[in-house]
Amino acid sequence: MTTEPQRLQYLEAMGLTAWTARYRMPNARPTEACEWELPVPDDGARQAPGERLHALLDAPAEPSVPAPAAPAAEPRERPPAGERKARALLGGLVPEAASEEAAPGAAPEPARSVESDEPREALRFALQVACLDGRWLVVQPGQAAPSPLAQRLLANLLRAAGVTPEHPPAFEAFHWPQIEGLDVQAPLDEARQGLGAFLAGRARRGWAPERLLVFGDEATLARVLAIDDGRSTALDLPAWQGPALETLAGSAEAKRDLWPRLLDWRREWHGEAKGEAKGDA
Repeated sequence: MTTEPQRLQYLEAMGLTAWTARYRMPNARPTEACEWELPVPDDGARQAPGERLHALLDAPAEPSVPAPAAPAAEPRERPPAGERKARALLGGLVPEAASEEAAPGAAPEPARSVESDEPREALRFALQVACLDGRWLVVQPGQAAPSPLAQRLLANLLRAAGVTPEHPPAFEAFHWPQIEGLDVQAPLDEARQGLGAFLAGRARRGWAPERLLVFGDEATLARVLAIDDGRSTALDLPAWQGPALETLAGSAEAKRDLWPRLLDWRREWHGEAKGEAKGDA
């Protein structure tokens, strides 16, 4: 179940502001109070659902007609009381014998905690993300946007690969956690949900990612994206991960290693078959 603080985190990641009415506007009409009519069942019973439930819980069991020669046998188990009785009637549970029948002197069984997970530390990461024509996600880890030199290099790489978006990449920042000081039970799952909420919020701008390009390596972000064998299992997208743009800008060897991959980018961007790409080459 998503708690209210987590819901607010996801809304903030999606760029939505949660509004709560606290005051009545001046000269506004007060909200009219009304009473809701309870639905009437087909059998004509006019009891409220809560009243019927209490009546069901408080009603005695139907007496059974004993045989003339056989005395009534005592029940083997005492009926449950209170909350256990309601659970037994509503959920079809068969509770064990009541605790009152425990042997005298026996040590009571220690209470078991339903929630065994203790609050944990949230994962912390930041990234810069752009979406090429709403199709390809371009991600670079870090608090700051790529430098002008790195962005020029990215534009040249895309142009050389035949990836020609209508608009140049516009990077947006995302960081996790969105709100500090909240209890965390599943750090990895909550971080992935927060990133998913961020991308879902950008769907209003036309983002419909088909592929993921990651420039740079950061341990926490690598756990969140879970890129393995050319696919991000967290985002369910085909993915490529390579050196950071700043590293590519200063290394001729890194550029040479990336060059064969550019042909694949061209084919994937234009939706060409692999044989067609080789024929064109």
